[in-house]
Formats: sequence, structure tokens, C-alpha cells
Amino acid sequence: MQIAKDKVVYIDYTLTNDAGEVLDSSQGGEPLAYLHGADNIIPGLEKALEGGKAGDKMQVSVEPAEGYGEYNEELTQVVPSSMFEGVEQIEVGMQFQAETPGGVQVIRIAAVDGDNITIDGNHPLAGQKLNFDITVTEVRDASEEELAHGHVHGAGGHHH
Repeated sequence: MQIAKDKVVYIDYTLTNDAGEVLDSSQGGEPLAYLHGADNIIPGLEKALEGGKAGDKMQVSVEPAEGYGEYNEELTQVVPSSMFEGVEQIEVGMQFQAETPGGVQVIRIAAVDGDNITIDGNHPLAGQKLNFDITVTEVRDASEEELAHGHVHGAGGHHH
């Protein structure tokens, strides 16, 4: 069965950056399962997998525009530490949810300089070329429930 819209796809993968550093991997765990054509994974990877089948091995490079987007400086700003009232220790890498005009957005602490906190609303992988080493392990038809919900359900169904 080929990978196409409305198919459930299982992949083993290792994600590296251009420096060869491993950013994420399914090694030692379960394969990643996603519903093809439902925007469950980044567009560049989904396009590269189209037409594949179980057993296929591939290496895919995804440019930022087809991944997590270009890095946008406008999504960073310096705010006073008083905005994090109730947080004892503010550290680089911490993530918070912020209410924005566009809805809830995850922000990351990018720098701490005394009472000045630099926050960053970019995805941590924005602006990076992503390199995937992939093995397709399974392709199956999606269930009616999975299609209705727009994502894969595990064994025994999915509970919202």
C-alpha cells in the first residue's frame, strides 16, 4: 500500500541538523504514526513521503520554509522579569504559554540578563534545515474515527 492522503503511516526516524547533531529520534521507542494529508507533520517531510511504502528507506532534507519556517526576529522581545510573577527561577530554555491576538502561543526563554528576560516565540527549529533518515514501517487505511478526528488513534481507540 502506498503512502497517500488518508493513510496512516508509521515511520522510524532520526532527525539531525546540518552539523550532524541528533535533534530527535524514534530509536528505542515506538515508530511515529501520523495521518497523511492532515497536516500532522511538517509539509516538506509529508511531500517527500508521498508515494512511499512499507520497507522504504530514505533520506530527506527539509528547508526551513517547508519545516518550521524561517526564523522571525519580530517574535523575540525583552520583557521585565516581573512578567513571570510566581516563577522562582527563570532559566534559558523554559517554555510558557502566552495569550496572543492569534491565540495561545508557546514562548521560550532565550536569555536572562538580570531583570531583562528575552522571550522567543519562534519554534526551536525555525530557520534550520532538517535532515531525516527514515524507514517506513507500515502503511494502512485510516479508520473512520481517525479521519473524522484528523489524527491517528492508538490501540483501543483515542479518548479526548
